[in-house]
Amino acid sequence: MDAPAHASQPVDIRARIQEAAGLSLDRLPMLHVIFDRLATACGDALKHLAASTIFYSLSGVQGGRFGEFLDAYDSSAVVGIFHAPEWDGHVLVGFDRDFIFTMVEVLFGADGSEQPVEDERNFSAIELAIARMIFEQVGKALESSFGLVSQTPFRLERMETRMEFAVIGRRSNKAVQAKFLLQALNRGGEMFLVIPQTVLNPLRPSLAKVLTGESAARDPRWTQQIAAEVQKTEVHLRAVLEERHLTLGEIAGLKVGQVIALDATPATRVKLEGNDRPLFWCHAGQAQGAYVLRVDEVINQDREEGVHGLLG
Repeated sequence: MDAPAHASQPVDIRARIQEAAGLSLDRLPMLHVIFDRLATACGDALKHLAASTIFYSLSGVQGGRFGEFLDAYDSSAVVGIFHAPEWDGHVLVGFDRDFIFTMVEVLFGADGSEQPVEDERNFSAIELAIARMIFEQVGKALESSFGLVSQTPFRLERMETRMEFAVIGRRSNKAVQAKFLLQALNRGGEMFLVIPQTVLNPLRPSLAKVLTGESAARDPRWTQQIAAEVQKTEVHLRAVLEERHLTLGEIAGLKVGQVIALDATPATRVKLEGNDRPLFWCHAGQAQGAYVLRVDEVINQDREEGVHGLLG
């Protein structure tokens, strides 16, 4: 009669030993990599929603008690409880009051000229709706970032504005907290992520691995991530039809309405530049009522500099 209970005892002992020992963050290097990727993914998601420049960065990672982390944000934050079904666990993501107020101003087109909101009131329905929208973006970023070690979706179950209701485990349980700094409109706020240790324990072997430069280059997930980030990079191009050097006296002598004649003709090649560097020689034309450029050849920077040097 006692055999089943006695047989399960070693498993319980191992779990308790791991729980008591705690997580050594120095021995989990991939956790910092994941949090850095999370900051980048969250920043990219918010940039597509706002016209203002947004900076998102990881500001710190620490271990502690679940209750202690939440007490620091009592009545001054909104939290989202996410369920990770493949882990059979929950994680908690929170935005402090400054984060919410900053995002409201950014999304509604403020320019930062007004003083930051410092009200200690409850969050409005619009502010909570914006928080929910950002939580959905963070859930996708969590799935992408933790995909390095374990594939699982993160589903938002509910939001809470009172920390005593943000329950995903005992307050005395050990957990890991990561803090992220949001900066926009010369102000900012904080996002925090709290993961119970019981959720991270099964991931220890994967989180303890160190990806070297060689192994990372061969990892198809890293390759896909790098390719995706490069393809999202915005590049500003400039088409130069003709360049002319003028003296300061000639510039000072220009008058309103004066016409400056150009030597360029429709057959003249146009230089296409990016970041003040010549890229392609092109020919200008029109198509469907718009000016277009047809790329003829790549500009060899070394050759062009050599020719200009010979010409004096």
